[in-house]
Parts: sequence; C-alpha cells; structure tokens
Amino acid sequence: MRKLLIVGAGQAGLQLALGLQARDYDVTVMSNRTADEIRTGRVTSTQCMFGAALAHERDAGLDFWADQAPRIPGLGISVAGDSGTPGAPRAVDWLGRLDAPAQSVDQRVKMAGWLETFAERGGKVVVHAATAADLDYFSLAYDLVLVAAGKGETVSMFRPDAARSPYRDPQRALAVAYVHGLAPRPEHPDVAAVRCNLVPGVGELIVIPALTTSGPCDILFWEGVPGGPADAFEAVAGPAEHLALTLDLMRRFTPWEYERASAVELTDANATLTGGFTPTVREPVAELPGGGLVLGVADVVVANDPLTGQGSNNAAKCAAAYLDSITERGELPFDRAWMHSAFDRFWTQAGPSTRWTNAMLGGPQDHVRRLLAAAQTQPRIADRIANGFDRPADFAEWFYDAGAAADYLAATA
Repeated sequence: MRKLLIVGAGQAGLQLALGLQARDYDVTVMSNRTADEIRTGRVTSTQCMFGAALAHERDAGLDFWADQAPRIPGLGISVAGDSGTPGAPRAVDWLGRLDAPAQSVDQRVKMAGWLETFAERGGKVVVHAATAADLDYFSLAYDLVLVAAGKGETVSMFRPDAARSPYRDPQRALAVAYVHGLAPRPEHPDVAAVRCNLVPGVGELIVIPALTTSGPCDILFWEGVPGGPADAFEAVAGPAEHLALTLDLMRRFTPWEYERASAVELTDANATLTGGFTPTVREPVAELPGGGLVLGVADVVVANDPLTGQGSNNAAKCAAAYLDSITERGELPFDRAWMHSAFDRFWTQAGPSTRWTNAMLGGPQDHVRRLLAAAQTQPRIADRIANGFDRPADFAEWFYDAGAAADYLAATA
C-alpha cells in the first residue's frame, strides 16, 4: 500500500485525502488545527463553488451540505455609474442564469466536517504546523508528499513562475463579513444569486448566499483597489467596526445593496476577515535540502485574487486532477517528471481561470464594458458570462479581444 502525506486541511487537501482513502491508499493529513479549532475559529475565506467543482464533490460522495446550503441558480453583475460617484445610478445591472446551481459553504463547516470524516474512516491526522525541516524528513518516509497549505513557511519553498506571475504586489485589499439578516434583492426576490458589483476606481462588492456555522447567511466581500476608498480596513478595531465600515462603503458606493442591509448582523464573533496577497503562480515542485521532492497543490502553486471566485473551484479541480494522476501512476515512482505532468494536467483548468482573473483585475476594458452592457438586454449574453465563472476557458473565444467581442455582439444582435 502506497503511503502519502498531505500537508494542509483545506478544500484541495481534504478532498484529495478522502478520494485517495476511498481507493485504499495509506494517507496521512497534517493540519495546523483540530476539527474543533477550525469550526470555532475565524472565517478563512469566501467561496462560491460552481457546477464543475461541485460535481467533483458529488462524485466523491462529499456533498454533505447540498440540502442545507442555499441553492444559487443565478449570478448577476452591476456596474456603478459615473466612476463610482456616491449615489450614482447603475450603468449596468443584470442577472444571468447558471446551467447548474452553485453553492457556498463556510470552510469552517466543510473542513471541520471533512477532517472528522477522514479520521472516522481510519485516516491518520497529525495536528502540527509543518516546516521545511519536517518535510525533509517526511519525504523519506512517504512515497509522495503533497503540500496543500497555502500559507506559512512551506509556501516559500515553491519558486514563483515569473512568466505566469505579472504582479509584484497585492491587487486588492480584501475585507469579508458573514452576516444574517440581508433582505432579498427586490429585482429577483425568489432567486438567491451571487451579485458582483463593480465600482470603477473603488473596487468590487461581491455578495454571496452561503451556509455558515449558524445556518444560512450572506457574505459581504469588499475588494478594494489599493489606496482607494475601500482600502480602509487595516485600522479597524474589531468585528463591529468592520461591519460598520462595510455598510458605510455600501451606502456610499452600492446604495442598491445597502438598501437591503438595514437589519444585518454578524453571524458570530469570528465572522470577519481582512488581508491581501499578491497573485502568484509558482513552480509545482520544490526540492528539499536533503534532496527530496514535494508537489504543490491548488493555491500553493496557483494563487489567484478571489475577484472572480476561482479559488475553491480551482482547489476542487486540482484535487480531482491529482487524484487521477496518482491512481494512474500505479506502483511507478512519483518522480519529478511525473509531478510536473500532474501539475500540467491541473493547469489546463487553472490557466484559463488565471488569465480571466488577471484580465479583470485591471478593470473591464471598453469592449468588455460593451459586453456587460449588452447582457442587460440580451439574456443569452448574461447567461454566457455567468456560466464563464464555471467554465473560464469559454472566455478565450470572445471575451479578451476587442475584435472577437465585436464579432460576437454582431452575431447575437
């Protein structure tokens, strides 16, 4: 029986661990927290998983919260008018329908549940924050070591891929609040939709229906342009002040969202998160001081800004791709060439999402603005953009190039 170590207990690490466990591999998961500590800790992310990623969970029998989490059949985009001038009417506002419903489950709920399930099924869990020195030792004790912990010392072992990493600084200041009490959107009160509000010069407010530790909720997520009005959370004194600032920014720049937030309150004392990181693609293989090799997983090697909601989706796709690559390997060694081939398999999906996310970080170009405006009167364009969140590769045909976009608009007129 082949022995594998997975460092990190997030979406990719645990999905992969449970998948390998079901195929009779001897799997150990190293987590820096227990399941109870994850469940009662601070929120760690935003997430909205679309059809392809959710299918991987269903195929693995891991869709434990499908009947509890809000069903998300739509995704809408609004663009503030007049470059984000407070109170300006929306220049664009529409709702697209997803081919398959999306779902958002607080990772405190999901990762705690999956980690407990892995242990209950006989998996070995080591509660320890791994270091490079630890991995040097473990690379000799296991047939394969995979690093799925996207933060901490172990990430620095993987060198940035300069050709795929155009940024040197964070592109957004991130501020998250999980809330109860957000009223339905009056434009579609019966459709629980993700709403992406683009405010030129300020950033984006993304609203996501979700499931948290205390039941259904909504996530209010500001992505602030560095130095702009929404880049203001670093100095907040605590959760209450964080929520107050979130709502004040909504009042100033997205009043149509603020109107339904009069009764919101934080879901719990740990329901806020702030931060930022530089979007980076890293080399998939790290060589340890003793000569051993480890393979990077998901956002260890492809860390996109969360603007387009690709993080958890890429993580699920990475776990599925690596699972196939590992099982197909049989008893052959997990050498450097195989590690690169496993990553290349994942990159066929992560590459398109990286391209799309990076394109949107600079703000929509004129031809993209025309596409967004056309979607307001042409539902099939709205639906295609919405489903691009699930299938980013589709954008290559018509979204990036002004000429291709013009041809597409002419064909749909």
